[in-house]
Amino acid sequence: MRIAVAGGTGTVGRHVVEAARERGHEVVVLTRSNDVDLVAGTGVAAALEGVDAVIDTANANATSADAATAFFTTTTRTLLAAEQAAGVGHHVTLSIVGIDRAPYGYYAGKLAQEREVEAGAVPFTIMRASQFHEFAEQMLGMLSFAGVHLAPKIATQPVAAWEVGQRLVELAEQGPAGRSPDFAGPQREDVSGMIRRLAKARGLRGPVLAVALPGKQFAAMRRGDTLPGPDAVLGTQTFDAWLAEQR
Repeated sequence: MRIAVAGGTGTVGRHVVEAARERGHEVVVLTRSNDVDLVAGTGVAAALEGVDAVIDTANANATSADAATAFFTTTTRTLLAAEQAAGVGHHVTLSIVGIDRAPYGYYAGKLAQEREVEAGAVPFTIMRASQFHEFAEQMLGMLSFAGVHLAPKIATQPVAAWEVGQRLVELAEQGPAGRSPDFAGPQREDVSGMIRRLAKARGLRGPVLAVALPGKQFAAMRRGDTLPGPDAVLGTQTFDAWLAEQR
């Protein structure tokens, strides 16, 4: 197969590229560094010539609902239009578990993206994944102040980004499936515990304080609204196994 990967240098995208090549596929990486701009729409049509499937892992650093929605609707419409013109037979979208239950601006953008894909003319697969193991590192970076590290008490079932990449390639190979089961890690975790272990592994000084942060998003995560359902497909790498590899 000839597979195009949008966001092919990102946290998951680079693993998609690696997995696809390991499985013998020809890969086209849709990034600005390869003269493909999904927002402006430049270079997309030429890049999709002869492509059998597109895997969309493109991401944006947008937290407001308006900004996230604008990015994901624009890029998705650009991809779908180019795919239809090029005769691409399968569009695979990476989404996030629980975005229809947890109120958060970025999630609003991902929901809008899902709707665009479902309404489009290209046969599709949408797979929602839980937070990656790197989520703890993101939280640690955002919530460390003057040597104090805040650790939100929220529930997650973290999954390895490389396993998400492999799963997306498998789904691309299998053909359009509409809504695919959620994909999550092998066990549930409290993010505060993940951050505590991460800070220790990094040798960081200062207290790690488990806190219940305000806001509807964190309240939803404490309720378990972003956890996968019982029919989820589970990866194998635990957070602790991932952490051991980072040292």
